[in-house]
Amino acid sequence: MSIEFYGIPNCDTVKKARKWLDAKGIDYAFHDYKKEGADAGKLMVWVDAAGWEAVLNRRGTTFRKLPDADKQGIDAAKAVQIMEANPSCIKRPVVEYPGGVLVGFKEAEWEEALG
Repeated sequence: MSIEFYGIPNCDTVKKARKWLDAKGIDYAFHDYKKEGADAGKLMVWVDAAGWEAVLNRRGTTFRKLPDADKQGIDAAKAVQIMEANPSCIKRPVVEYPGGVLVGFKEAEWEEALG
């Protein structure tokens, strides 16, 4: 099985997830969305699959530094705009695999989907 893995290399959660994939022998293509940017179409697919609330990282410094107007009245379309303009606002990691999308690293969830 080969999967698409999206994240930022220096993120601790991304490092843990990559180590887990390597230990399981699962091949993946890594996409650094800090360097490669975030595609609005791809973001919309993730939002449709997992919900914008799961994909938008509202706990991070980047989101907290946004103007209050940007943080009000968020819906799927606005969340995608925020994440496209600020890739650090995307929850990490995001994994596309045959059959779905995983957002964040929860070992039990990953084991069920990929194990």
